[in-house]
Amino acid sequence: MVEKIIQQGAEASIILDENRIIKRRIKKSYRLDILDERIRKQRTRSEAKLIEKASKVIPVPKLEEVDEKTKEIKMQFLDGQRLSVHLDSLPLTKQEKICKQIGENIAKLHDVEIIHGDLTTSNMILQGSKVYFIDFGLGFISPKVEDKAVDLHVLRQALEAKHFKHWQDLFAQVLSGYSISKEHQKVLEQFKKVETRGRYKEQY
Repeated sequence: MVEKIIQQGAEASIILDENRIIKRRIKKSYRLDILDERIRKQRTRSEAKLIEKASKVIPVPKLEEVDEKTKEIKMQFLDGQRLSVHLDSLPLTKQEKICKQIGENIAKLHDVEIIHGDLTTSNMILQGSKVYFIDFGLGFISPKVEDKAVDLHVLRQALEAKHFKHWQDLFAQVLSGYSISKEHQKVLEQFKKVETRGRYKEQY
């Protein structure tokens, strides 16, 4: 099978190669070669470490190979449905169940100090009854309540924008699932502050 680009982003190409996905970081011509090499290598290594750590607590694609020379991460291809496309077509009760699982997954990540950084339904795959998180390219390690609250804020905004018909019900289920986190009360208090800041910025 010939490699097929299935997604082209600013930072990386996502390639389907038989039964696996290759994430290949793109060379940036505006950066000095030595700096570009260092940045792409560091980001490749960092994302692979996050995927490996996340795999111990939630469903993520299985990591197969990391090649820092070619700036590639090779991982399992998930033959499932991208939630951004599929979620709205499901019965509301099913949507709510999925969103509760999403909240539980986020709680498990946050409890091991993983911040995803780009929590949207475009970065989630439904395979069977499991929700897999993908694309940890903007992720990082942090114990900070603020970072965890911002992670939730990003998802709240994504649900409102993409799944606006039932977003409030769906996000309520996310928060219900998130309640398993050992720090959920602190994070939710901070989340309210983040939301207030967001609304303030929108007014000005």
